[in-house]
Amino acid sequence: MAAARAQREQVTDSELYSRNILGPVFFTLSDLRVDGTAGDPLYPDFVAPKQSPHIVAEDEEVIASVKIAFNKSPLSALLMCLETKITMNFHFEGQGNIADEVDQAIAIYTQKDVFNYTVQLPGTARKWNMDPGLYVVSATAEVGPAQNKCSQFILGYGYIAEVLLQVYPSV
Repeated sequence: MAAARAQREQVTDSELYSRNILGPVFFTLSDLRVDGTAGDPLYPDFVAPKQSPHIVAEDEEVIASVKIAFNKSPLSALLMCLETKITMNFHFEGQGNIADEVDQAIAIYTQKDVFNYTVQLPGTARKWNMDPGLYVVSATAEVGPAQNKCSQFILGYGYIAEVLLQVYPSV
């Protein structure tokens, strides 16, 4: 077995070879939330000191959100400045035989010198065509392309999961 070479073969005696990295670009997804906005019910309907934001009526305003944070590097700063598109796809996977699978997407654009974003999708279960039932919620992020004629590609994907949401019929 031949020994591994420390460098590739040179074509001439004066050739130099150098491989360099421009700088890492990465992002983190965190704090996936799906919260109802009804607040505590009034007496005599008051049942508990805190109404769960994860159990909502089908016509109650709900906000699905997730945080996305980019590292601070020169290449990341360039992507932020280029108004890179971030598409957040929220997935509501119904559990049981009544609840359907529903996907909802929202897009934002990066801003110069801003590395942390909260992507929020407001709506109602009814607006999103969700039947009453239990849902497992996840989100996928698509980063790219940028608002530039040279940027045509999705630059990266991310995934975050495991939040439960219960939808009950409105009365």
